[in-house]
Amino acid sequence: MAVTIEEALEFIYKNATPRSLKIVPFEEALGSVLAENITASHNLPPYDNSAMDGYAVKVKDTLKEVKVEHTIFAGDDSKDVLKGGFAIKIMTGAKIPHGCEAIVPIEDVTLTNNGVKLPNNIKPSRHIRLCGEDIKSGETILKKGQRLYAHHITLLASQGISHVKVYKKPKVAIFASGNELKMHFESVESYQLYNTNSPTFFARALELGCEVDFIGTAGDSLEDIQKHIKSALESDLVITSGGVSVGDADFTKEAFGAFGYEIFFDKIEIKPGKPTTFGRIKDTLVLNLPGNPLAAALNFELFAQSIILALSGDAAKYIAPIETTAAAECIIKGGRRTLIPGYFDGAEFTPYDKFSPGMITPLSLSNAYIIVDEKCEVIKKGSRVKVISTRFSFNSKEQKSLSCS
Repeated sequence: MAVTIEEALEFIYKNATPRSLKIVPFEEALGSVLAENITASHNLPPYDNSAMDGYAVKVKDTLKEVKVEHTIFAGDDSKDVLKGGFAIKIMTGAKIPHGCEAIVPIEDVTLTNNGVKLPNNIKPSRHIRLCGEDIKSGETILKKGQRLYAHHITLLASQGISHVKVYKKPKVAIFASGNELKMHFESVESYQLYNTNSPTFFARALELGCEVDFIGTAGDSLEDIQKHIKSALESDLVITSGGVSVGDADFTKEAFGAFGYEIFFDKIEIKPGKPTTFGRIKDTLVLNLPGNPLAAALNFELFAQSIILALSGDAAKYIAPIETTAAAECIIKGGRRTLIPGYFDGAEFTPYDKFSPGMITPLSLSNAYIIVDEKCEVIKKGSRVKVISTRFSFNSKEQKSLSCS
């Protein structure tokens, strides 16, 4: 019996968990997922300091002419004490002297023979960056499950943290099956075609932060498919395309069965991609996708991406659609929930008006897709839709409703 999209995703989230950890220098942690909480070891700023090049002053000296003492530079360990009737010149980032109540920018004072004349309306704490106003010692600054981007590296560097514990990147093995398939570096006959699925899966898995191996293209025989399976089982996830339908040469599920394949589901109420299959052989997860390129690629975005994010330990593992409006009408052939590719320009979604499971052009022209309810017969121009991007990662720590009606 076929499962729903939501049921399929629940099987994925239940069975796809991060496998192992490693400690890496933060310079090598970019794109990895934290396996620990990170706590601040000290305040940032570590001391009250000047936000401007200017003068450290007392508020009561507003509109007065004050004498200027020496200059404090960033990095100086100043022990100065500011007294009324005086100002101390200070540079941006420098530790403010004791008794300082505000910083007056250089451009706001008037130079005099004996010092500077201060402006009106000097406010307490003006242009002073207070100790700990950005980060307080003991505060959790990064949480377990956070994927590390460049500005997270900034946080780590600010605390002098040199190494972090992260989840190992998922190891993914990819192969396709079909006597008609040839690789891009081979010659093809008139009855053959190039394998586009494996390069697509390979590229997307790399984009999603995986270590990826391409095992090859298997012929339509149990023996050849089993040979490829055996080569792939040291991976965290095996992704195949083709051979999961009901044709005479569809041997993929049978070949995996010889290795003790535990199938969680083998049909999904979805179009295209109904025969998509997900299971496990010991500790290795297996996703069998259809052979038709558009069907394979769209189902990769929905299911393989979810598996990979879960294996990565990413707390934001759930696909989060963006609500927008349809820019054009689209007629739907109902019966099952349908994946429709199209282009999202940041304001509207334009459904691609010509696509079928065996095409590849819609993929290159699209950057997103929508999931349409099985009862829907038409998407009207201006109607609300939920867009799922294929060009950037937009995910959530909570599971969202994906379909539009």
